[in-house]
Amino acid sequence: MWRFTLAKAARVKPMRGITEVVKVSAQNYATPAPVPEKIEVFVNDKSLLVDPGITVLQACAMAGVEIPRFCYHDRLSVAGNCRMCLVEVERSMKPVASCAMPVMKGMKVKTDSPVTRKAREGVMEFLLVNHPLDCPICDQGGECDLQDQSMAFGSDRSRFVDNKFSGKRAVEDKNVGPLIKTIMTRCIHCTRCIRFASEIAGVDDLGTTGRGNDMQVGTYVEKMFKSELSGNVIDLCPVGALTSKPYAFTSRPWELRKTDSVDVMDAVGSNIVVNTRCGEVMRILPRMNEDINEEWISDKTRFSYDGLKCQRLTKPMVKDESRNLVPCSWEDALVEVAQKLTHLNGNDIAAVAGGFADAEALVALKDLLNSFDSEGLYIEEGFPSSGAGTDFRSSYIMNSTIAGIEDADVLLIVGANPRYEAPLVNARIRKAWMCNELQVGVVGAKVDLTYSYEHVGETASALKDLLSGGHAFSKVLANAERPMILVGNTVLQGQDGAAIHQVVADMSSRLKKSSKVDKEWKVLNILHRVASQVAALDIGYKPGVSNMSEKPKLLFLLGADAGLVKREDLPEDCFIVYQGHHGDHGAHLADVIFPGAAYTEKTATYVNTEGRAQQTRRAVTPPVYARDDWKIIRALSEISGNTLPYDNLDEIRRRLSEVSPNLTRYGDVEEANFFSLALGLMQSSQAQLGKTSLKPSILELQDFYMTDSISRASQTMAKCVNAVKTMK
Repeated sequence: MWRFTLAKAARVKPMRGITEVVKVSAQNYATPAPVPEKIEVFVNDKSLLVDPGITVLQACAMAGVEIPRFCYHDRLSVAGNCRMCLVEVERSMKPVASCAMPVMKGMKVKTDSPVTRKAREGVMEFLLVNHPLDCPICDQGGECDLQDQSMAFGSDRSRFVDNKFSGKRAVEDKNVGPLIKTIMTRCIHCTRCIRFASEIAGVDDLGTTGRGNDMQVGTYVEKMFKSELSGNVIDLCPVGALTSKPYAFTSRPWELRKTDSVDVMDAVGSNIVVNTRCGEVMRILPRMNEDINEEWISDKTRFSYDGLKCQRLTKPMVKDESRNLVPCSWEDALVEVAQKLTHLNGNDIAAVAGGFADAEALVALKDLLNSFDSEGLYIEEGFPSSGAGTDFRSSYIMNSTIAGIEDADVLLIVGANPRYEAPLVNARIRKAWMCNELQVGVVGAKVDLTYSYEHVGETASALKDLLSGGHAFSKVLANAERPMILVGNTVLQGQDGAAIHQVVADMSSRLKKSSKVDKEWKVLNILHRVASQVAALDIGYKPGVSNMSEKPKLLFLLGADAGLVKREDLPEDCFIVYQGHHGDHGAHLADVIFPGAAYTEKTATYVNTEGRAQQTRRAVTPPVYARDDWKIIRALSEISGNTLPYDNLDEIRRRLSEVSPNLTRYGDVEEANFFSLALGLMQSSQAQLGKTSLKPSILELQDFYMTDSISRASQTMAKCVNAVKTMK
């Protein structure tokens, strides 16, 4: 087959514009020809200067001409199998597929000629001859590329009649899990889903079987599409063959109100669009951001929204004389807590913030406790606080940024599983591995990261070997021009966390001093798991519940639902106040409950793992009596006699700027420095470091789906866990 193709290609005459033939020789390989400057092409008789090597479709897009396509996608390899992008090229015997044809000097392209229109109409006829008439019941209706392009580029009649054949082609639906609904009779074989699974997700579960009229897209044997990014094929599918199973038959696109927001299921801060109708979240879709998530989101981000409707706290609650929580008014709940606050010393008051706490609530809670002379502010997630662990921002953020992964040439992952802790970061690493030949080393447990890597070791002794140059991978790091060290926050939370932090900081400092490394390049990177971590450290919270030195008589839990705060670790007379949106672990401990708003119900600030401040937007109103977190704290301060000096969102954000200016510079990453100074302040013992295990927090896909209060309340996520266990 390949011989025939090459032989046939050899007989094709050179097209107009090729003025010389480059002879292949050893000299050509030794000294490649210089890259030519921009070349001139003509699109619809309009002159255009483009880079050599781009496709005709890209050149037409630069000229502002829309070319219809089904199989082509900017982030996937070229397939060239739908033929919808045919255009006429002067002196070409037949229309050419613009997505697969590179431009050549002097090429004249016509995108609206009779030949082009006839070719597109013919392609559309073939696509529609077997396509079912499902538009009234299809979830893709209103967002269907086939609908739009058949109206714009198709014909008003067809030459194909059903009675000439045995009927329209029908294909059996495939069961690929609880997230993706398949109606494969609608499939037009664009293979976008197959290429995404293979190239972006790194999971070769999808493929084609059969040829011609018998060709089918599926998993060959019935199995679940096991990927943390599987839901993105729904957006890629240009027809209704792959749609969202939880969203099926619930609403139409034109009924939905769209609100730009930010995801808080992990610390990546993926940009999303929240679609709502009648005060209810109907679905969540990705929003383009080249610096963070490109145009992908994880399955937990996309499908866990149904957890926002379940197990919600909607009314204030206070424990009665029988120690049972009963609903009450806001006034009664606030007065109950204010009376406790006013009769306690500062050392008797402490607060713990959870993974969903926004920056406004964090700074309001800090100001409230400071007004009572308390410094007992903690976050659930731990981090080394000794030495310079949290004093310098460079010690706890992803300094190279997420997009900077594509510029790295060597990456060392320490105690992290980015595939499940930060799926979009892992997708970026795989992209660099595929396109830029990124070399990856892993210190920690052996896990499937969807790309090949060198396993350096499982314990911290491997870090010592790398630092001393005793491991083979240390030479790879030493020869790198842009090395990266990515450390998972999980391994920094134990007793040896400070020692591990010092080792990786020392290693980063030595690599940065290498003559090969650019002086502006940042080596040390911390990968956090929860959305509130970086903002809390910026504001001044102490990391880790285990570091709590106080024995508080009043403990304020701000969405602390990880189960790390335990009643037996607190004094018997400790009064616990829980403020959050789900009745999860923290609410079960509480004496008083304040119902808060979820991330889709408030305009709030979150800082992702690279230190980029972003804000969510209110898409729906909080249910019943639930309110924004910072407003509840502000009301509590007024009743307790220490009124906080802000009454609206603008004023509290001015307070955020006073605490840390980067918290309100939305969309920007403020570079952190002082790496050497931070390393000099680190003092920790490394005597027993060699025995420390560097195991990531999440090892299996089934543990990825339910990690927080929202996803634990989601029925869809529960179905995913069950499907991973039962479906092969």
